[in-house]
Amino acid sequence: MRIKNTFDSLEKSIKKRSAWSGVMLILVAAITLEATGLIQYFFATKGLQEEAERRTNSEMQQVSGEIENITYSVEKSVQSMSWIIGRELSHPDSMFIYIKRLMEFTPAVANSAVAFVEDFYPSKGHWYEPLIARRENGTLESIVLGSESHDYFKSSWYTEPVRTGKGCWSEPYYDESGAKTYVVTYAYPVWDQYDNIVGVCAADLSLGWMDDLLSSINLYPNSFSKLVSGEGKLLACPVDTSSVSNPLRFSTPVRNIGWSLSVGIPEESVYKDIKRTSFLVMLLQLLGLLLIIFILRSIVNAQMKYKKLSDKKEKMESELRVAHGIQMAMLPNIFPPFPERDDIDMFAFLDPAKEVGGDLYDFYIRDNKLFFCIGDVSGKGVPAALVMAVTRSQFRTVSAHERSPLHIVTAMNNSMSDINRDMMFVTFFCGILDLLTGHLRYCNAGHNGPLLIGKDGGIRQLPVIPNLPLGIMPGMAYQEQETDLVYGEAIFLYTDGITEAEDNDHRLFGEERLKETLTKAKGSAMDKLSKLKAAISSFVGKAHQSDDMTTMLITYMNDKNPDSFERHLILHNDIRQIPQLAGFIETVAQDARLDKSLAMSLNLALEEAVTNVIMYAYPQGSDGLVDIEAVIRKDSIDFMVIDSGKPFDPTAVPDANIESALEDRPIGGLGIFLVRNIMDTVKYERKEGKNLLSMTKRI
Repeated sequence: MRIKNTFDSLEKSIKKRSAWSGVMLILVAAITLEATGLIQYFFATKGLQEEAERRTNSEMQQVSGEIENITYSVEKSVQSMSWIIGRELSHPDSMFIYIKRLMEFTPAVANSAVAFVEDFYPSKGHWYEPLIARRENGTLESIVLGSESHDYFKSSWYTEPVRTGKGCWSEPYYDESGAKTYVVTYAYPVWDQYDNIVGVCAADLSLGWMDDLLSSINLYPNSFSKLVSGEGKLLACPVDTSSVSNPLRFSTPVRNIGWSLSVGIPEESVYKDIKRTSFLVMLLQLLGLLLIIFILRSIVNAQMKYKKLSDKKEKMESELRVAHGIQMAMLPNIFPPFPERDDIDMFAFLDPAKEVGGDLYDFYIRDNKLFFCIGDVSGKGVPAALVMAVTRSQFRTVSAHERSPLHIVTAMNNSMSDINRDMMFVTFFCGILDLLTGHLRYCNAGHNGPLLIGKDGGIRQLPVIPNLPLGIMPGMAYQEQETDLVYGEAIFLYTDGITEAEDNDHRLFGEERLKETLTKAKGSAMDKLSKLKAAISSFVGKAHQSDDMTTMLITYMNDKNPDSFERHLILHNDIRQIPQLAGFIETVAQDARLDKSLAMSLNLALEEAVTNVIMYAYPQGSDGLVDIEAVIRKDSIDFMVIDSGKPFDPTAVPDANIESALEDRPIGGLGIFLVRNIMDTVKYERKEGKNLLSMTKRI
């Protein structure tokens, strides 16, 4: 009986412990779920605020862009009018013609005027300010201002351009003489043929259109927006903000003129859905308890399936060996690849860590240009191998019809982002080497920066802009770069599996050891990479290979001096990118040894041509690219402006006759008139769905 009681007591103890363990499990689960709820509440609040910030920033960027486009258009119109008036100073009564032309081309302008220095035209008096005002019914009224009561010589919009010799925007003020409303003025000095400032061209923007534009920002109930000047003066605020307390504030600069756009959102508008989120959290907690039960049951089922998975393992390994052979066959593996050419020596190898891997390389020659790439897919195994195959196929397909690394990378990224459901990305480097000149154009997408190896063995880093890898986000604005290779110079490309190769002590092969090995390696490209592979193998020893290893070495062997060389610039169809042309033309001018005045003329002509493309080639709101090429020869410079927009022939527009009366002239023509007067030849053609505008300047 005593033994039986002992066993009963032991059984009860075990059951009690089991019950207590179950209670503890439930208690731990409840605490965990409650903590999860609090964390979710925190991140839900944070997420709502971040979403508000993202939405607001996106909307502000769009509105800021519209403001910048309008103000930029006004600036360019005023500067063009200043240039024309400076050459027509002998006809004071014709000033209204040019002012009226500016008003017709820039409908956002409320007034436009030319204010001349004291007694510039004796017959017109001490003050002479011809002005055209736009009335509410849309008509244009011509007025001559300037008097003791309207002494513009004391106005900051006049004195600042005269003092500095530069264009500027005024602070907001009430215009009693012209628009009869609050305006801001852009003014630009007028020079005569002797480079003397003889007056100021000005255009007024009414602040009313800014209120209308800011009214479009209505992301949340009771939200408001403000636009302030560089000195903090209010330019526009379409709603009363006095009743809004403790709003979330976001701001962005209007970059080209120093203004600032801000948006305020009441907190209650952002967090109104937080109660619904809390309810969902409670629901998730209940689901979490059910999930615990499901997981316990799944563990049991998993044990039963383990044996079946083991039986399939051998079959899968066999299939992976076949896949390895197929993957290797996709890449160029015959070396030397171009035995008939003596202007290039190259070699490459790919050593996957598993049966199949995610590294890739490829190359081929078209039109005496070597198209090449190297890439590394995120992840390992079969998924990475599939993405690798898609990436290599995309490179071959896209590059067959493109001649710009930027266009190739952009098209590949857009295509891969659309099909990237598993969020796998590819670090990628694409280059095009002109085998006749040694000019290298390249675009990097988050990949390791290649190394340049001199003929003497010296090594330096190729400057690269990181950019984002392929497949993360469609519409990414990548940047292209360029450099020149000389005879005997080589470019070495690799994936991070080279520098991150580990030995048994988890030490990395590293960049310094890589450079040291390449410096000592002599012989052909094949000899150098074979020595590198042997050095890595010796360093790693018997340690397991943790990542794919891929390298490619390209040695430029053309020792002939080129008859010409190229420079490239690629812009998005955004008027804010126009200032990049100045640096591009400066580089071309230095290469061609041009004087400053000719460089300025070329910059003006190219700016007109590119602005024309941005304004007319692509639909409003779409993203397109404008490719500018400059081929510098001994006696000329050939410019090519290429876009993929709708067909548009600017050379078909007749030149503007600036001598004729304004009402007798057709709209347009001033831009192409300027280009034709600066360039020696201007031609247009439509080819393979692209607009090609070629311009030549003899030097």
